[in-house]
Amino acid sequence: MKRQYFGTDGVRGPYGGPLVNEVFAARLGYAAVQWLAGPGERRVQTARPTVERRAGQGLGRVLIGRDTRGSGPALEAAIAQGLRAGGAQPISLGVLPTPAVARAVRASGARLGVVITASHNPAGDNGIKFFGPSGVKLTDYDEALIEGFLTAEAPAAPVQTLASSGAIDDYIAAAVRLLPPGALRGWRIVADTAHGATCATTPVALRALGAEVIGIGDAPDGGNINAGVGSEHPEQLAARVLATGARLGLAHDGDGDRCVLCDERGSVLDGDEILTILATRAITLGTLAAGTLVITRQSNLGVDAAITAAGGRVLRTDIGDRYVIERMQAEGATLGGESSGHIICADVAPTGDGLVAALKTIEVMLATGQPLSVLRGVLKKFPQLTAALKVREKRPLDTLVNLPLVIRALERELGAQGRVLVRYSGTEAKLRLLVEGPTAAIVEAGLARLRTAVAADGLL
Repeated sequence: MKRQYFGTDGVRGPYGGPLVNEVFAARLGYAAVQWLAGPGERRVQTARPTVERRAGQGLGRVLIGRDTRGSGPALEAAIAQGLRAGGAQPISLGVLPTPAVARAVRASGARLGVVITASHNPAGDNGIKFFGPSGVKLTDYDEALIEGFLTAEAPAAPVQTLASSGAIDDYIAAAVRLLPPGALRGWRIVADTAHGATCATTPVALRALGAEVIGIGDAPDGGNINAGVGSEHPEQLAARVLATGARLGLAHDGDGDRCVLCDERGSVLDGDEILTILATRAITLGTLAAGTLVITRQSNLGVDAAITAAGGRVLRTDIGDRYVIERMQAEGATLGGESSGHIICADVAPTGDGLVAALKTIEVMLATGQPLSVLRGVLKKFPQLTAALKVREKRPLDTLVNLPLVIRALERELGAQGRVLVRYSGTEAKLRLLVEGPTAAIVEAGLARLRTAVAADGLL
């Protein structure tokens, strides 16, 4: 089933636009409840074998969390109105990282979780994504079913959203338990929380473990989320690590499901490097479930080489953490993620969790006694360049004249020594280009050829 409104990570777009506004949010909340009461009642994973709908009980609780965008409260009220109109009981968790919402849904037995966020996008954007009772994002199929109920307007209903503050404390406590008490005494860590949802979680957890925390991007005002800070902009993080002599730095995106790290020398590690460190350590200990790491088409070919050499195997999926999680579940794997910093440690958390990823990497540092600059050496990356080009419209790639020809030519030239990946962003009006190959010169020339072809096809 084809989806019209949902992208790779929920419904997302500029606030006030055709998709992200109060009217649509109310309709989406109402549609989600209709799905729960109809086909979704049989398809969604539940924490109980059956769901009783006694008179007056409605369709159960739906937890709502959001990031720090100024548009968040209005969208939360609107989706709560739609949920209430459909017979569900909306419960607001307030500002909370996406993984904390997922954990709360699973722990509480709620019917659904809703997160109002645009992740790493600018403050002017916002979005809505859903989690099932297991704490995992809904499948493409289930999202398509929800879209089928969007024809109905949400009836007027009083907004009676209950508030719950316990989820944040539970999330922090669970994170702290990943390391021994006081494990980070004597550690200086720079934490960039992107003026987002992790401002009140990641620094608190690190300090509870004994670390001295130097904060960046920790003063949200509703309009500065991701603005020059966070996982998309790690330059300030790297500079601060060097200036303060920190042991490491970490940066999240606006909703906290991503993590990038910075070693003590000021060099940034992406998701591929974090995953390779975690996977090779697990292989050494004999604890990598199914002997398998699941990554996406975006990840560097060097990951495959490192994991294979260590005795494991790598499986690749389409881009999007939900596809990684689906493949992990199918294979019995517990470790996977994306180069962007979505790291899924399924034995700890049901979805990508930036704080968990950082703590699990620190665990390797503590166990081996090695700094991050040494640990990262396990991955030897193939030369790779990427570009994100803002486009006027997302015309189907197979209808273009020049770009497909250049892609095929590059693929023939690179053969098994490299790859080309061209795709539209699932959340922004951008065309993403990637070229990987045996030398930096070949990669640079290949990316330039792709750029020229994109311009010639009139996409820019």
